[in-house]
Amino acid sequence: MDEREKLRVLVDHWIEHNRDHAEEFQEWARRARDFAKEAAGDNILKAVGRLEEANEFLLRAAEELKE
Repeated sequence: MDEREKLRVLVDHWIEHNRDHAEEFQEWARRARDFAKEAAGDNILKAVGRLEEANEFLLRAAEELKE
């Protein structure tokens, strides 16, 4: 496997890894809110937003690597 193909595989892995973390973060944000820690839950959800934003860039990179 050449480095370009390796990078394509890594980028796909990073995207999936971020998705897994985002799901887990959302669950913990809900739990934080359940014990009256709204601000903590809000900040965790902001982190989810950043992961989703990062994935948008990674998806673009994945498309560019396919060209």
